[in-house]
Amino acid sequence: MKQGIHPDYHPVVFQDQSTGKAFLTRSTATSSRTIDWEDGRTYPLITVDITADSHPFWTGNQRVVDTAGRVEKFNRRYGRRSR
Repeated sequence: MKQGIHPDYHPVVFQDQSTGKAFLTRSTATSSRTIDWEDGRTYPLITVDITADSHPFWTGNQRVVDTAGRVEKFNRRYGRRSR
C-alpha cells in the first residue's frame, strides 16, 4: 500500500435526526460539533437525515422526508415541460 495517499480515518459519531439514535464508527468526515460518548470520550458529531434506524427499507414504514425542499428544487432547476 502506498504511503501518504490514503485519507485519515478517525472515530466519529453519526446521529439520525429523526430517531436520535447514534452510532460510533470511523470516517474521514469532520465536524465542529462534538458529543460525549458512552466510553467517556468526546467525538465529532455528524447528524444525518436517514440511517438504517429510520430508512423505510429497514423499518418497513414509508414516510415522506423532504427536509430540503427537494421537489421544489427539482422543479425550479428543470421545470415542467409542456408537450
